[in-house]
Amino acid sequence: MKPATLEPGRLSAHDRILLTAHDLFYRHGVRATGIDLVIAESGVAKLTFYRHFPSKNALVLAVLDHRHRRWMAWFTDALARHRSRNRPALEALVPALAEWFHDKNFRGCAFLNTVIELGGTLPGVMAACRLHKQDMTAAIAELLPASRQRKRQALAIAIAVDGAIVHAQFERDAKASLKALDGLLHPYFG
Repeated sequence: MKPATLEPGRLSAHDRILLTAHDLFYRHGVRATGIDLVIAESGVAKLTFYRHFPSKNALVLAVLDHRHRRWMAWFTDALARHRSRNRPALEALVPALAEWFHDKNFRGCAFLNTVIELGGTLPGVMAACRLHKQDMTAAIAELLPASRQRKRQALAIAIAVDGAIVHAQFERDAKASLKALDGLLHPYFG
């Protein structure tokens, strides 16, 4: 998933702030990124920043909402692109994730990273992260054949995906993470 490109003059101040914060939070972390840096990098005045986002907390929640919509759009598109008519739909999962894991800007799951950084200290963060993981799990469930176990299987696969994300992030070796995930998924391929 590529970072957003900022084209001054083409984006509103709100969008410049949001996209700048999105990229900085993902690259450096929420706690390590101060509001002054977001203001400077987005090219807005402090008053303009606070007119759009009354606090850093409000900005964090807006960034998570933006990230969720953007990532889910990419994810469902990547699954569709890697899906083959002659193969089980679930086989699209590893190649889709490989796109993301091999991106030079990959720094793991923004939602897992934010939960680790902020935990329950910011109301709304846990809810935003739960929503993201539920929607990711639902997208995975769509790859599985209809059955009574479909939801349970999709949750197990989503948990394995989260493990592969974390492993690829801290080992900086996407190949090993993807190979392990692929091995876990083979029983589901039929």
